[in-house]
Amino acid sequence: MRKINKVFLSVIAAVAILGCDKPLEYFTINDGEDVLTGKSKFVVTATPVGTQGVADYLLLADDLENGKITTQGNGIEQDGSYRYYVTHKNRFFSLLYGQGNPGAVTTYRMDSLGKLVKVSDFKSETVQVFAPVEDDILLMKVPRSGNEFSQMYRVDARQYRVVGEEQINIVQLAGNGERAHFTWATQVGNKVFAPYMSIKGCCGDAFGTAYPDSSWVAVLSYPELKVEKVIRDNRTSYIGAYFNNGLVETESGEVYAFSPAAATNNSVVTTKNPSAIVRINRTTSAFDLNYFFNVQEVSGGHHIAAWTYLGENKFILNMYAEPNSVTGSKRKFAVVDVLDKTFRWVTGTPDDITSVTTINNYAPLDGIRGYIGITSASAGSYIYVFDANLGTAKKGLQVEGGTITAIHKLNY
Repeated sequence: MRKINKVFLSVIAAVAILGCDKPLEYFTINDGEDVLTGKSKFVVTATPVGTQGVADYLLLADDLENGKITTQGNGIEQDGSYRYYVTHKNRFFSLLYGQGNPGAVTTYRMDSLGKLVKVSDFKSETVQVFAPVEDDILLMKVPRSGNEFSQMYRVDARQYRVVGEEQINIVQLAGNGERAHFTWATQVGNKVFAPYMSIKGCCGDAFGTAYPDSSWVAVLSYPELKVEKVIRDNRTSYIGAYFNNGLVETESGEVYAFSPAAATNNSVVTTKNPSAIVRINRTTSAFDLNYFFNVQEVSGGHHIAAWTYLGENKFILNMYAEPNSVTGSKRKFAVVDVLDKTFRWVTGTPDDITSVTTINNYAPLDGIRGYIGITSASAGSYIYVFDANLGTAKKGLQVEGGTITAIHKLNY
């Protein structure tokens, strides 16, 4: 790996929110691009089985379809109890979720021998949204109660430092007496589309809402991060879910979004609209009222929990196993073509699933293959290889001694 020419510790003060936010600490690094060998490896993260309060191990694999890796005496241990991951600019970012305490961002690259090397580690806010946008990682801290501002940070993916900040008054954004709680953020053209839930944020029912049958997406300018408009729809419910990306731009520039139709009030699901996929016109930044894919209907009552984009308008849907239910760890899977509105159940996944990777899956975007980490009570943890053409899934790489939490690819 190219030698890091200049490293020094720098501290900036984050924009104060009610005078209580601490400064962010970060490294400034001039980290250029290397000449790659044409090879690649996969970073598979796993939480060791039988442990409590222990974060993941970062494991390396050459192949997702065969073989076995283990957490026992292997991998790079992460600190903290919860870690989340994103890959951008051929760098692997490991984010600590501090549960109200400060977070951290640790960054890795691969050297010319295919070994994972840590290149930066800095303190940050604990954030709920982290997404690649342009040359940055966009971080968003979204308070569920109390503070009325969502704080946003632009972290340069090559320099590992905050290069911009902005805040949004999420109570004013909601405009209905509740607050906007961003579920994720996605770059669409030169904008950022940020779907949100409307939540009470109070009263012992923070994630409850009086508005269960509407969808909202805030359209933000970039890099200014100013709200340009909010687009709304009332045919399903909120887009995505907490820590769950529900909005994707396809190769054609069309934007598709799913709703689990899972809004609650006092812990009771109150959404009357179906779990469905909707389309947003990128040019007009408006919901396409001529498009509506009622997945709950065609599946016999099942709700979407998450999805993985395969390319060429095809998705693997991760669905709640029981009809008309939005709880439990058991899952069923389906393949959909959102352009043609076709639906097909996937065969080959276990019936006793205890854990599934959601936003951290891998797909080469060939319209066919997807790789999802599945842990079952009977078989343990495997990366399952999904084939959209056949509607099948089969066991691939085994992860021994750990529950799979993410699958990423790095070139070297």
